[in-house]
Amino acid sequence: MNIELIRGLLLWCTIINYGVLLVWFLVFTFAHEWMRHLHGRWFHFSDESFDTLHYAGMTLYKVGILLLNLIPYIALSIIVKYGF
Repeated sequence: MNIELIRGLLLWCTIINYGVLLVWFLVFTFAHEWMRHLHGRWFHFSDESFDTLHYAGMTLYKVGILLLNLIPYIALSIIVKYGF
């Protein structure tokens, strides 16, 4: 496996994960009641708890994307460009 292949993999992982995050945000924003009703079948949350849980989940997911996909991609790009 070479560095270019790993860089490509990390770039596509970043793009796909941001797509998932965007879909999650759009569904949460535009289909909030449907989503609350769907999750309400299994879990009994107040409106505030439901919103907090999803906001925290999106934040954690975004931090995961940054730390596990984007930062390694940038680091490998720097290594390739400057030859460290």
